[in-house]
Amino acid sequence: MSRYKTLRTWALFLMVLGAFSVASATIGVIAWAVAVEGFWETVGVILFGAPIALLLATWPIALGQALRAIADIGDATRLDELTPSVGF
Repeated sequence: MSRYKTLRTWALFLMVLGAFSVASATIGVIAWAVAVEGFWETVGVILFGAPIALLLATWPIALGQALRAIADIGDATRLDELTPSVGF
């Protein structure tokens, strides 16, 4: 049984938030590209604005993965208290 259920719950929450954030950023970049006037402004939005918006939108996913990794490390390194260690 894991002692890190709270970390895993927050990791799942952040992953869901990240997925929603990426979808919203994608829709926002598409709307922004349609709203600007001129070919070069549209290219600028797609080549410069889209990567920055999507990078910022993926931060919750990265944090969720970090929290999950911390929980995995904690589960892997905790000592089993049910079996006493006998030193010879």
